[in-house]
Amino acid sequence: MESKENNFTKATVERRTIGQNRACVDCGEINWSQDDSRGEVYCGSCGTVVEQNVIDEGPEWTNHSDGQDKSRVGGPSTFLLADKGLNTTIDTKDLLSSSASRHGIVGKNRRDWRRRAIIDQRSKTRDGKIRNLTKATQLIRDNSGLNGRLVEEAAFYYRKVEEKGLVIGRSIAGVAAACVYLAAREAKLPRSISELSDSFEVKEKELKRIIRYATRMLGLHHITGPEEYLSLYHSNLQLPPAVLEEANYIWSKVKNLDYWQGKKPSGVAGALMYNAAKMRGNTRTQAEICEVANISEVTLRGLLKVLGLALKQVGEATEN
Repeated sequence: MESKENNFTKATVERRTIGQNRACVDCGEINWSQDDSRGEVYCGSCGTVVEQNVIDEGPEWTNHSDGQDKSRVGGPSTFLLADKGLNTTIDTKDLLSSSASRHGIVGKNRRDWRRRAIIDQRSKTRDGKIRNLTKATQLIRDNSGLNGRLVEEAAFYYRKVEEKGLVIGRSIAGVAAACVYLAAREAKLPRSISELSDSFEVKEKELKRIIRYATRMLGLHHITGPEEYLSLYHSNLQLPPAVLEEANYIWSKVKNLDYWQGKKPSGVAGALMYNAAKMRGNTRTQAEICEVANISEVTLRGLLKVLGLALKQVGEATEN
């Protein structure tokens, strides 16, 4: 009981802040406190102020009216909007008949405010660069199929390559699709080029070329492996967890062999999933595997032969 009280006292006395970890030079205690309203760090034992004008990194809560509401002033900046969400807009929902009447706007005043809203919107899209970013971010949001963090990462990549001139002479949709591909690849959740080609309505050959240019500009050289496609194929084929475990186990045994040089990772993943499903008694047809992996049946059969040779070599090495 005594030791618990001593620990509690020590934890209470030794209060630290980000900027202060040493003992107070006046009293020798480690009992720092921070006053956010004054922006000061002071010793809680003797009152010595050791820091002034400390930056408050918390959210900004401001109230410019007489009410008690202290809502956050605006949302955080985001790359998913051309202006990063920092500009103000005249919301047309407040100009509907019912809303306008509630705000005391009637008749001619409502028409004037609608005109101001249109002029305000046109003034923001007058710049060609802003129009470019607006269209690109819209395409990324609607066609990428990624979650929020990766969508914003793709929009960030687009801004980077746009500043370096990659968009000049190329389609906005093609560059946006390339940025989505790179964002997913860097997160080890790769999307197939053919899938993005269909989603963004870009020719596959053009998309591959833009991806190579964007990769060099951004310095992104992550090499995709078959293991990164296994979870996606497993989900699309609706297989039990044991099949995914078997596919990962097979790849762990054969991945260091030389058979896979020059082979398409998505195709190798399809062969692994076909073999694992067959071994676990949940067989899928070659046509189903090819549809998910976007390869031909001839390619799949060739990869299955290579996989058989690799497993045979690993088995012989194990026996020896």
